[in-house]
Amino acid sequence: MIKSMTGYGRGKSEGNGREYVVEIKAINHRYNDISIKMPRYLSFLEDKVRQYVSKSILRGKTEIFITVNNMGGVSKDINIDKDLAGTYISEMRKLIEEYNLKDEISVTSILRLPDIITMPNNEDEDLYWDSLKNAIDIAVQNLTSAKECEGEKLKADIENRLKTISEYVSIVSEKSKGLLEEYKTKLLNRINEIGANNIVDENRIGMEVVLFADKSSICEEVTRLNSHIDTLKNMLNSTGPIGKKIDFLVQEMNRETNTIGSKANSVGITNYVVEMKNEIENIREQVQNIE
Repeated sequence: MIKSMTGYGRGKSEGNGREYVVEIKAINHRYNDISIKMPRYLSFLEDKVRQYVSKSILRGKTEIFITVNNMGGVSKDINIDKDLAGTYISEMRKLIEEYNLKDEISVTSILRLPDIITMPNNEDEDLYWDSLKNAIDIAVQNLTSAKECEGEKLKADIENRLKTISEYVSIVSEKSKGLLEEYKTKLLNRINEIGANNIVDENRIGMEVVLFADKSSICEEVTRLNSHIDTLKNMLNSTGPIGKKIDFLVQEMNRETNTIGSKANSVGITNYVVEMKNEIENIREQVQNIE
């Protein structure tokens, strides 16, 4: 089942007197980019969270928000770095004197400064991780469900467009069969118009027709394009990250379509080629959101 790169998931769990809430927001991105915002005293778990989530999220820009609420059963000590606070105060006083500032230094303003207050981690890492992991699992599961739901919609849209392209390819292939006879008729009419019937022999006309047939034949391009369409249909039913593979395949489809348009030398075929390119471009845009 294909998955979109866009989705949202939320998970919550309780453990060791705390409530862990994990929110995951994902949008499309070329690579796998995961950013994490969590309480400072849990920052030692950041790499572990990233590695764990990377097993389930393989592509896209992902933002993970982790909050921890004390449920009242756990008290936490704090440390105040008095030496650092003294340094801050000393430098502030210098600024006040040098620039004749009127603001006063308060305890509240000092405590808000970076690294003044720290909370020692006296608990086992596994104690935090076990509870946090449960919340992550729930959030990832909800995110995956949202991605799969969106992926089904993308799949249905792409399949409909592939069906339309297949119909256009069949029409183009059928129209191309009459190009040779049409060219021969136009060539003979032109020769008659300029009165060169006695100058140009049948061998010369036959040679021109053969050259035109070689230049305008789109059989190989039609065969490859149909093959790409079948491959893409099969890929839509596969599992795992396929976005990049489909993107490459769509580029090949566009290349074959361009070649058909340049070789066919027919307004009727060109009109269908334009429609095919429009559908292929719509598929390409949809593919940008597939994991």
